[in-house]
Amino acid sequence: MSTESPSSEANLFSLIVEPEQLQEHLNDPQLLIIDVPVNGDSYRQGHVPGAVFLDFRYLMRGEGPVPNDVPSVEALSRLFSALGLTRDTHVVACDDEGGGWAARLLWTLDLIGHTRYSYLNGGIHAWRDAGLEESTESKSPTPSDYQADILNPHALITCEEIKSKLGDRQFAVWDARSQGEYDGERGNNKHLGHIPGAVNMDWLQAMDRHRALRIRDYAELITELGALGLTPDMEVATHCQSHHRSSFTWLVGKALGFNMRGYAGSWGEWGNRDDTPIEK
Repeated sequence: MSTESPSSEANLFSLIVEPEQLQEHLNDPQLLIIDVPVNGDSYRQGHVPGAVFLDFRYLMRGEGPVPNDVPSVEALSRLFSALGLTRDTHVVACDDEGGGWAARLLWTLDLIGHTRYSYLNGGIHAWRDAGLEESTESKSPTPSDYQADILNPHALITCEEIKSKLGDRQFAVWDARSQGEYDGERGNNKHLGHIPGAVNMDWLQAMDRHRALRIRDYAELITELGALGLTPDMEVATHCQSHHRSSFTWLVGKALGFNMRGYAGSWGEWGNRDDTPIEK
């Protein structure tokens, strides 16, 4: 399977898709719904009809000094071939936690240049909230031969790049961790605190708890982020501990029209090195 860019036909959905929109297209042959739950039992208990299950651990390297880093292109090729990805596939990702692992999947697709993807807003919680039918049948994907390559390296930002950009007024860091982690009061790393100048908005603050964990009102989010010093004209790197929570803030920023980059190493890398500047 070639990695050439998708054909010019319009995508099935925009970046964020609502449950009712998705339901109308469940039988589309180009659609691949991937459920990436935190809790594997969640998929067995009920999922969007036709969704295939993905263990979120396959979205991380799983070894070496930064186990939460991006898997090798060989591992990504195996993963997306097993999931049945082709260049014409439109992926809709969902999960059971309001978007963390679903967004890590979409960020990975962005990194390999696969632009046909959407997030089911609110995941399975929103699907249930809309009163739509669930399935308990396990669906096996039809394998493909997908050769993954890092075709969009801009989606990723490295530790060294962040260090080189600190102090640049057009660059900002969105720390998606909890206030306690940001303040250096919590964490299991060698060093605690935050990247100098980083602003903190906990990923949970971008979810609407009154609307089944859908993304909050865009205008409100843009106003709140602007008050923190994050604006759409800036280059924004986002991180958490393992680029799980911050994959969601990457997605939210992207939906708001921000120039977002994901730091896969996150605090798991930054907080365990001795050559990284840290504030408390």
